[in-house]
Amino acid sequence: MPSRFRSFAALALALALAPIANAQVTVVKAGKLVDTDKGVVLSHQIILIRDGKIEDVGPSVSIPAGANVVDLSNMTVVPGLIDSHTHEADGVLPEDNGDPRAVLFHTSSEALAYTVENAYVTLMAGFTTVRDLGTYRALNDVALRNSINRGDIPGPRMYVAGAYITITGGAGAMTGVSPDVQLPWDMHFGEANSPDEVRQKVRLLVAQGVNVIKVLSSGAVLTHGSNTKSQEFTPAELTAAVEEAHSFGLKVAAHAHSAEGIKNAVRAGVASIEHGTYMDDEGIRLMKEHGTFYSATLDVHDCITSKPNTPADFLEHNKGIADIHYNAFKKAVAAGLKIAFSTDVPVCPYKDAGKEFAYMVKYGMTPMQAIQAATIGGAELIGVLDKVGSIKKGKFADMIAVQGDPTQNVRLLEDVKFVMKDGKVFKSSDAAIPVTN
Repeated sequence: MPSRFRSFAALALALALAPIANAQVTVVKAGKLVDTDKGVVLSHQIILIRDGKIEDVGPSVSIPAGANVVDLSNMTVVPGLIDSHTHEADGVLPEDNGDPRAVLFHTSSEALAYTVENAYVTLMAGFTTVRDLGTYRALNDVALRNSINRGDIPGPRMYVAGAYITITGGAGAMTGVSPDVQLPWDMHFGEANSPDEVRQKVRLLVAQGVNVIKVLSSGAVLTHGSNTKSQEFTPAELTAAVEEAHSFGLKVAAHAHSAEGIKNAVRAGVASIEHGTYMDDEGIRLMKEHGTFYSATLDVHDCITSKPNTPADFLEHNKGIADIHYNAFKKAVAAGLKIAFSTDVPVCPYKDAGKEFAYMVKYGMTPMQAIQAATIGGAELIGVLDKVGSIKKGKFADMIAVQGDPTQNVRLLEDVKFVMKDGKVFKSSDAAIPVTN
């Protein structure tokens, strides 16, 4: 059976499995539980779930008669993970080698069909919430989010950007095609070249129901004809984006590799810097002063170099910058910047999103800090700390489980055994996990 059909067979199985813990009352017995708010690991906790939300948690919570009981007594329970930089609606297409031009071989609706599996794989990897930062086929992410919210397909809770807001020929543009090719509207939906045009694009995206605004403040590694050390949007254009987004209650994420691109975006008031490769000491100081989150995406460099048939210019853009990026992350951790776990999938495969944890720990974080970046950190950045990020009364019943203690060996989060979102079990791959009522 072809691999894609095997994946969809698994998807069908997940849909069948989802109702297992979907009774009105569910109880999870956790052998260990990572308390991300306090940064400690608790033992022998009972989590009471009613109508998809956590009603109570503690060592002596009473188990109501008739409740579904999920026994994770031999496992460690962690809040559902949050990836603060994904592209669920931008891959993976059959001929994908990391080149954005792959979308030119497909209609928007066909490309959207491929995203169904992306969302499923992300959820199975333990990520119950994502901040999805743009797609070359504008608004496909909105459609994917809405399908998940309706319960049509399984996937993470998505907070989406709708499109990239970028300068003409910029890091978020569809570049590398002949200049006489007329691109469809959705491939240049977010193109803007003045403060007023930036404001217009924000307004258009808000009208389509996006949750976050994504701007491109510097060049990019994975864009043809780009320069990672460049500045793209001007300070005035970045300020316009932030002001307009704030007027609608939205935050702004800024792609920025170059030192000046980072500082321009921070001064403009963005909520997060994405990548931040050439971040300097002044940039770190500004981010600390402004409370700006760092969304680093460390794993991408190895994936770019190891992916077959990666375009030669992308390899050239990536050459020599990994160590610069890792050093910037080390300095950010030491300075106490706010950090949100971020991967930039599908630069690396969706199924391997958990590998980012090992990079974060290798370059300065403790395992607990990395887990907090993927739970309460992401929740704070997105603005949903009252809903997700920790296993606490009143929050959504999002949780995962692994064998062993990930605060001692963070790589355990690369092999998630159990996934629950909104009180529903979507993954229970270990036969040792009984569900009874």
